[in-house]
Amino acid sequence: MSNSDGRTLVSQAPIIDLSKPRYDQSTYIGRASHFFEVTDPRNVLLSAKQLHKAKELLALYKEGRAPANTTVDDIWKAKRQYSSAFHPDTGELMFLPGRMSFQVPGNMVITGLMMTFYRAPSAVIFWQWMNQSFNAGVNYTNRSGEAISVRNLAIPYVCATGGAVTSALAMNRMSKYVPSLIGRYVPYFAVAIANCINIPMIRQKEIREGIDIKDSEGNELGKSKVAAKKAISQVVLSRIAMAGPSMMLTPVIMEVLEKKTTILKRWPVFNAPIQIFFVGFFLAFATPMCCAIFPQQSSISVSKLEKEVQSTIPSDVRTVYFNKGL
Repeated sequence: MSNSDGRTLVSQAPIIDLSKPRYDQSTYIGRASHFFEVTDPRNVLLSAKQLHKAKELLALYKEGRAPANTTVDDIWKAKRQYSSAFHPDTGELMFLPGRMSFQVPGNMVITGLMMTFYRAPSAVIFWQWMNQSFNAGVNYTNRSGEAISVRNLAIPYVCATGGAVTSALAMNRMSKYVPSLIGRYVPYFAVAIANCINIPMIRQKEIREGIDIKDSEGNELGKSKVAAKKAISQVVLSRIAMAGPSMMLTPVIMEVLEKKTTILKRWPVFNAPIQIFFVGFFLAFATPMCCAIFPQQSSISVSKLEKEVQSTIPSDVRTVYFNKGL
């Protein structure tokens, strides 16, 4: 049954499993479609009232009490809005700068300015610190239901900031002896190094104790350190790839603009906003597309797990699954 607009009413539609994404997560296209919705910057503009209204509609739907004329599209829209702002484990409304929908607007400004002011040591230190502070806020906001101590959050933050600043300053010195375009890539290399430090350190508990592994039916089979290392490696690679297009292509564009046009020579004040624009453009596509490189529910062959873990898994199970994180 449909309403006057031809849209399917919830009461006549198949039951929607709200615990799963709308799109098929076994395909890259499905995963990318899901993350395009999750990271959509437009969700940042939603008010707290709109977000709580979406949460209320989902709660009513689960209880079978959705308002009359509620359509399937209405439910998926509410699910999209809810997922963009509420913590998946605690159900709490997340701090705005830490939401996935804030990744593009937040990163485009910080990255754009970091790439604009990459020569002066003081600017390098400040913007690398800003970038890692933003990352720390995102990591804390998107933490699991378990609380993270100040110590466990501070140590990765300090190490990542130190690694990014040190590597950026060292490479800045070396860049004096190479073409100017190479020097523009210093911020990207520093960010890549910081990701290699920050993510493993903030998830060090998983490396020490293992990550939950399950069978194809979702039954828990224990914990695996090998699976944890694979999950963290996938996240690190995704984060580095995510920064790649904006931080690798924007310098080329800026180099051309500076050499082939008079815009930036006459009005150097436009350097920062132009870089921010291009970084934002590339991030709008790279963020969801790189989040989708690896399935959220990743897998690993039982034969590759630790021997002691293999011995506890039923013989008919050949592959186990785990949540890689973001």
